[in-house]
Amino acid sequence: MKIAVLGLGEAGGRYAADLAAAGHDVAGYDPGPVETPPGVGRRTDPAHAVADVDAVFVLTPSRFSVELSRQVAPRARASVVWADFSSAAPAVMAEAGAVVAEAGRCFADVAVLGAVPLTGAKTDLLVSGPGADVVAEVFTALGARTDVVDGGPGAATARTLLRSVAMKGFAVVSSEAITAARAAGVETWLRTQISQQLAAGEVLLDRFLSGTVAHAERRSHEMRDAADYLHSLDAPAEMSTAAASAMERIAASGTS
Repeated sequence: MKIAVLGLGEAGGRYAADLAAAGHDVAGYDPGPVETPPGVGRRTDPAHAVADVDAVFVLTPSRFSVELSRQVAPRARASVVWADFSSAAPAVMAEAGAVVAEAGRCFADVAVLGAVPLTGAKTDLLVSGPGADVVAEVFTALGARTDVVDGGPGAATARTLLRSVAMKGFAVVSSEAITAARAAGVETWLRTQISQQLAAGEVLLDRFLSGTVAHAERRSHEMRDAADYLHSLDAPAEMSTAAASAMERIAASGTS
């Protein structure tokens, strides 16, 4: 398949390299001084990159999604699949999809569920929109778990943002906890505690959901004490303070 990758940064460059290594004919474009991935034909402008390709994979900052779609999608062949991998808000992705549809091209909203620099083209994906099946076919063949979800452009992105609330939130909470544990001289112990809890999987999630409401008042006091302790260690405590406030709200309302 002939594929254009717009944006050859950390994620785009890895995708372009993996696609080329898998035998696809890959054209790449990036306005910055990034290296050209092996096997990729570098183009001097995006219109040149998308000419005569079967699919366009967009991996630019999300603020460029709509304008890039408006300026460049009409320059691609009518049968092209325009797949946007950027971390845009659902409304932005829906707008980009509408622009591509108005140009008579097929759009796919692609949400990346992992670290592309680590797992490359095997990184899990969620895809929605008219071009979702084509994207799924390409990346499933490369070893990625690719799930097509119901809904148009924006549906996949909406799901991954909900996932980010948990995953990115947990990442920041873990960072705050480990930073404080390091200051207290017990980092190794806390790492083990967190790792053991993660192994509990959905059992732990259910306990989170039920226990948070049932014990919100007691836990709010516990988290206030935790935040005070972190302050005494001269460690950041934003997430602990926010957790205490959330517990107080839940205790007052009786619901999460």
